[in-house]
Amino acid sequence: MPPFPASELHKLGLAAHGPSVLISDKASFYNPGRISIGTRVRIDDFCILSAGAGGIRLGDHIHIAAYTSIIGAGAVEIEDFANISSRVSIYSSTDDYSGATMTSPMIPEKFKNVDDRPVHIGRHVIIGCGAVILPGVTLPDGVAIGAMSLVKSPCEPFTIYAGVPARPIGQRSRDLLRLEAEFRRDIGGE
Repeated sequence: MPPFPASELHKLGLAAHGPSVLISDKASFYNPGRISIGTRVRIDDFCILSAGAGGIRLGDHIHIAAYTSIIGAGAVEIEDFANISSRVSIYSSTDDYSGATMTSPMIPEKFKNVDDRPVHIGRHVIIGCGAVILPGVTLPDGVAIGAMSLVKSPCEPFTIYAGVPARPIGQRSRDLLRLEAEFRRDIGGE
């Protein structure tokens, strides 16, 4: 992955970014002035980050794998140590599929009923390949989402979910919190 050189990163027009950010030159950013990226974040090839009015905020030590999309008018926040696998789709907006209104970004708002709600992804969350996260979802700290899952409602901390729709299938170890403390000591309290 050829990342943007640090000297070129400011040319993206991001609202903010920390050091040690690796962004593929094949990633796409829409409304970059509403996107903030923390420290030690990696965004791979063919990712799309399209920020609406709510913006997108990425914390520290995050990986967003190839072909992932983060799209919508609602706010999207991804906290530290989150890992988003390839082809994940995170939506903070979705059309009304009932047929009661029209759909498409090419239709004036008065003919549509778009659901714009924030999405919050907590610390140490891992989302498996091909998962879809819908508007209004909160994934609290430690949640794991299995590959190809559809998440349309809030989840419980340190719980593993899978399926369509996603359902709890087990508990996730909290050992990673001890490892995080050790990691922070090793790197000087970052």
